Amino acid sequence: MNPSVVGIDLGTTFSLAAYVKDGHPAVVRDEGGNALVPSVISFHDDGSVLVGSAARDRALSDPDHTIFSVKRLMGRTLADLQKELKLIPHQIVERETGDGRKVLQVRIGDREHTPEELSAMILREVRKRAGNPTKAVITVPAYFDDSQRQATRDAGRIAGLDVLRIVNEPTAAALAYGLDQKKTGMVAVFDLGGGTFDCSILSIDDGVFKVLSTNGDTYLGGDDFDHAIMELVAAEMGVDLGQRNPQLLQELRDQAEKVKIALSSAESAEFVIGNFRRTFTRAEFEALIAPHIDRALEKCRNALRDAELKKTQINDVVMVGGSTRIPYVRKRVGEFFGRTPHTELNPDEVVAIGAAVQADILTGGRRHMLLLDVVPLSLGLETLGGVMDKVIQRNTTVPARATTRYSTSADGQSAILLNIYQGERELVKDCKALGQFKLAGIPPMPAGFPQVDVTFLVNENGMLTVSAKEQRSGQQASVTVQAAHGLSSDEVDQLVMDSVAHAHADFTARRFIEFHNKAKADLKHTDKALAETGDSLTSEQRQTVNEAREAVIAAMNGNDVEVLQDAVTTLGKVTTPLAELLMNSVVKKALAGKTEAEVNEQKI
Repeated sequence: MNPSVVGIDLGTTFSLAAYVKDGHPAVVRDEGGNALVPSVISFHDDGSVLVGSAARDRALSDPDHTIFSVKRLMGRTLADLQKELKLIPHQIVERETGDGRKVLQVRIGDREHTPEELSAMILREVRKRAGNPTKAVITVPAYFDDSQRQATRDAGRIAGLDVLRIVNEPTAAALAYGLDQKKTGMVAVFDLGGGTFDCSILSIDDGVFKVLSTNGDTYLGGDDFDHAIMELVAAEMGVDLGQRNPQLLQELRDQAEKVKIALSSAESAEFVIGNFRRTFTRAEFEALIAPHIDRALEKCRNALRDAELKKTQINDVVMVGGSTRIPYVRKRVGEFFGRTPHTELNPDEVVAIGAAVQADILTGGRRHMLLLDVVPLSLGLETLGGVMDKVIQRNTTVPARATTRYSTSADGQSAILLNIYQGERELVKDCKALGQFKLAGIPPMPAGFPQVDVTFLVNENGMLTVSAKEQRSGQQASVTVQAAHGLSSDEVDQLVMDSVAHAHADFTARRFIEFHNKAKADLKHTDKALAETGDSLTSEQRQTVNEAREAVIAAMNGNDVEVLQDAVTTLGKVTTPLAELLMNSVVKKALAGKTEAEVNEQKI
């Protein structure tokens, strides 16, 4: 398998790729049959990086250097993250570039990384699993704004991919669904993933997929369900999440996710962390997440209204995203639309399959299908008094072009500053600024005499170009909107060149370095745990741990990867009792100052 073009679902929790061969889409899987690559990255002191399952395995032992849910940082500012900063174990900072743009960065040790760089690392891992294709269609939530789409495109370029198209996730899902069903009618796509939610209404007619409307929330997903459990447990434990404790945070997150997943098939699940134990029932979990599902269904209501349709006019409802596996989500969606939603397609894989089909269409392999997507948010200009004048309305089919005529507001005015915004509110202060440019050289005329035509052009990827021309003088100017919080073109180019220049050396040394770093980190954590709680081990346990340590040290000084891997695996197994003792110690410190009766009351 070495496809030249793939579809990639760059997800909050997992990412994956798919391709089309002989007219049939297939998901890329590893040797063990796994399609999903955890969207997790782990850094080490020597600069080497683990991505995917290996990184996720390190989340508990090394939370300070392990990053997850990068997608929720794309195109964001620090202000956007205030509600969940306390739940993120790694440090988030914001930097301002020379041209005034704000760039979000994740600090790991003494280095800082942008969300685009981090996403590119995930994309490289997905790309490598697919046999290093050169071209890709990458999906994004339908409600990603211009800066988030640009950030995703930049991440693809940094990963060495020619990004043919940015496609909305629910649109891709409908494309995959339509292939199997061969239906004509109205389809609602309910897309609830790890970090984002979208509801899109589409019409399917004889191979033409047209998005009629889309509505969503880029801050609503399975992560929020985990956060609800984490905050409840933290309150019962008497732990202040504002006091940064990466190890405890990661343990809380890991247990919350396990409880959430278990409750999809069981009526109760145990939350265990150190000496603290609590039973969650499915009914209790459903009550916790009910406000989030209410929000999602309100977005569905808005999407139907924008499409000028009633629930009864929807022929099929398609469930997409791992969070739709939750029985309560399926129940509420079924009740809302008055019909049983389709769950026969794998919700984790359907978006990637649709992206692969779109990639096949773009490269000439499937000419009988047409995908018509929409602008998710209105685009416009600031006019006098801070008013948002919408030039292209949301849910307009792309590619889209619209021109509006403006004039000057003062006598003799020779230049106009054009401020570009995105949003649905009436005042620009309530919308998101995308950029600005100046049209200069206008001949001095009385106010209202110049005729300035401003044209907005949105291409098939949802990227925006704005141009202005004064008709009397012929003066003109234009700008391709740069992501307001992303990387500059030069910064992206430099990262691309860096990745190419070091590709061969990185690949050659990677495997041994990964295991060497894992061994080094595991030894560090083992020594720390021995110093803190080693006295609680039996003499036999202590001897077994010491022998495993010596075996790892000897393997690190050699050059046999298999020997090193076996030694590290053995050390992990024999230090399990030590890790449990250490976690009990962490929990005891968190509960310090409470009476025994108060602690016992928290155990369920």
